[in-house]
Amino acid sequence: MKHFRSTVIALAAVLAPAAHAQPTVEEIQNATYAGGPLPEGQSAIAAVVQVLLDQSGISPGVIDGWRGPMSRSAIRAFEAREGLQEDGQMDQAVWAALGGPERPAVLQEYRIAKADTAGLSAPLPDDYAELAELERLGFTRVTERLAEQFHMDEGFLRELNPAAGFTAGEVITVAAPGDRLDAPAHRVEVRKDVGRVAVFNEAGDMIANYPATVGSDQLPSPSGEHEVVAVAIDPTYTYRPDKNFQQGDNDERLTLPPGPNGPVGSVWIDLSKPTYGIHGTADPDALFQSVSHGCVRLTNWDAGELAHMVDPEVPVVFVEGRS
Repeated sequence: MKHFRSTVIALAAVLAPAAHAQPTVEEIQNATYAGGPLPEGQSAIAAVVQVLLDQSGISPGVIDGWRGPMSRSAIRAFEAREGLQEDGQMDQAVWAALGGPERPAVLQEYRIAKADTAGLSAPLPDDYAELAELERLGFTRVTERLAEQFHMDEGFLRELNPAAGFTAGEVITVAAPGDRLDAPAHRVEVRKDVGRVAVFNEAGDMIANYPATVGSDQLPSPSGEHEVVAVAIDPTYTYRPDKNFQQGDNDERLTLPPGPNGPVGSVWIDLSKPTYGIHGTADPDALFQSVSHGCVRLTNWDAGELAHMVDPEVPVVFVEGRS
């Protein structure tokens, strides 16, 4: 399940500058915004902004300190919600609206529990037929599990804690993401042009916004209005090559076990459009680089939050030309 991510990481290693130092815990804690766009590459202030966006209900995707497409789209979504100029660029108005001058903590300490280190899966194959023979498609590393829990990139987590062995009882430094929203959603918009999913309350106010992979050339996402039919947490996944897509040499129907590293991650929100849904992903850092098979793919944590906000019959509208 990690083959695409491995390719992206390898390519990034080739294209990235030879020398790069990730910001330290101290640098992130002390970072402040001095004006202008976020710095190129990775920086302490970008990490701060990502956490503040997450705390505000506007998901930046993975918290990694890099200025990239997901962060820019999150800033633009935040600007739209706050009535600011929608350019996706950091400025003093965005910083003030985020509460930057008197910001809450963006990092926190966490003591690793025994449960964090238990029940890990062995390395997972790519082939669906082999996956179908397993009992669960779970996390394969403690750092993978913790990174997802705190909405972080796994490499970012490791580099913030260079001396950690990630064993039970250890105290590590992690991001301080926002609490899960529990407000009811009355409308969901899948904004295909910008790769975002916006959630609205009964008054029509945007209350959450998430980065998404929406459709593909092979199976484009639908258009128009549909509705939520059901929500499945920790779902199995039914592979149907005659109706969905072709994976490897597999030409028979397969049922893959549940788990966060399954094809639909840890959540499936079923839509009234047959075979389509909103779901999680095993590769949260690749949302703006990969394609889905016609559905709407979110990070597992964003999909989990949305799943607790929607009920059957909530409209899900696929639109174009929105921030």
